[in-house]
Formats: sequence, structure tokens, C-alpha cells
Amino acid sequence: MTSPTPAIRTLLADLDRPEHQAAVLAMVDAYSRDPMGDGAPLAPDVSARLIPGLRAHPTTLVFLAYEGDTPVGVAVCFLGFSTFAAKPLVNLHDVCIVPTHRCRGIGRRLLAAVEAHARELGCCKLTLEVLDQNQHALKTYTAAGFRRYSLQPGAGEAIFLTKPL
Repeated sequence: MTSPTPAIRTLLADLDRPEHQAAVLAMVDAYSRDPMGDGAPLAPDVSARLIPGLRAHPTTLVFLAYEGDTPVGVAVCFLGFSTFAAKPLVNLHDVCIVPTHRCRGIGRRLLAAVEAHARELGCCKLTLEVLDQNQHALKTYTAAGFRRYSLQPGAGEAIFLTKPL
């Protein structure tokens, strides 16, 4: 008889705890290695600065998903502010489920945990960016209620721009 699969649990990471630090670093590295990430592991200097940088950034929120004691997903988020609503918002900056655990509802669980926390904080919305070729992620986000947006009818959809420094 086989043992049941351990339940998936999500939690708000405590970046003072070494085991949460290790899990965040492992999950962000897994995301970086993914073709929808950077396609390569985190550089050693980035790995060394990641946890101290997240800990020092005043609006960091990190959610982890575990199967048993094994980390299997992460959502790295930052609080922002909506000037039009005059309320905080949560931006999901990085969301990753390790490849071996995709299509099992873990992404939906992480998104629900982020949303519940954002509601507790009085946030007006969640935001994120996603590559247009990442069809699986787009499907998950759409199912969770995310959509493209425009501020005014006829003004066009918002687009994401970047300028490396």
C-alpha cells in the first residue's frame, strides 16, 4: 500500500528563519533556471545578496508552498500603492512552482494565500506581469480573476516597459 501524498500548505515566509531563507533562495533559483525565467541559475553574487536584500526591502512579502517539508513554490511580492484608489496594492513580482509539481493546483493555492493576505491589509488589487508566451501561467492567472486592463475605454491596454540600469 502506498502512502498518501503529503498535503500542500502555503505560508507567509519569515525571512528571519534560516529554513525559509533556504526555501526562498531555492525557489527563486528554480525560477531563474526556467525557460520562462532567466534560463540560467542565479549568479553567485545575486544568490548572496537576495535574502539580505529582501529582508532590507520594507515592503517585501514572500509566500511559500510546501509539500510536506519540501518547498515546491514561491510568490515574491511587494506592497505598492494605488493613487487612484488611495489604498495599498500587492504586486506579485515572481511566482514559480517547481516543474515536478506544476498542474497540481499549487499556483492557485499560492495566489489565494496572497489574495487573502492582501485583503487583510486592505489592498485594492493584485498586480503582476507575465510573458505572453507563458500560456500555462496565463491560464492560471485568468482562472484566478486576473485580466488585462485599461484605465478608460478606448485608451488601450496597459503595457509593461523596463529600462535596465
